[in-house]
Amino acid sequence: MKSIVVTLLGKDKPGIVETIAKQVRQSDGNWLASNFAHMAGHFTGFVEIQLPEQNIAPLLDKLDSMPELNIRLVEGESQPAQAIRASLEIMGNDKPGIVQEITSVLHQFNINIIRFSSSCEAAPNWGGLLFKANIDIDYPEGFDIAPLSLALEQIANDLVVDIDWQD
Repeated sequence: MKSIVVTLLGKDKPGIVETIAKQVRQSDGNWLASNFAHMAGHFTGFVEIQLPEQNIAPLLDKLDSMPELNIRLVEGESQPAQAIRASLEIMGNDKPGIVQEITSVLHQFNINIIRFSSSCEAAPNWGGLLFKANIDIDYPEGFDIAPLSLALEQIANDLVVDIDWQD
């Protein structure tokens, strides 16, 4: 059995995930993990599949035959050493640079972003847009989070956003 990751991108329509799941099952594959999203009429995501090596090429051929969907294969990799997962919730008045500033701090501390989702929505009481983001991060065991927390607190003050940290 071999683990692969397939990335997908194309025009959104109902039934894409079901069609992919059906093809995986027909290829004797086991659906291990996935993450999909819809944005501006497009569908994107990736799925980790474990299946017999001889079934990889036929599965990719079936997926490639799906109209308006671009497929890419990435070999599965072994998982890194134990890490601790934490979540950050960010909220504040929208302005350019919020994502860059926060991700820059995370990068300075060599923190891996596992999941990042964000949106802007109308702020009814302020008349502008409200920026919201949820970020899941991993950091190694034994990592001193105090300097990271301080750096995030400072950037939150500069950006006038709230950052809630949850281990």
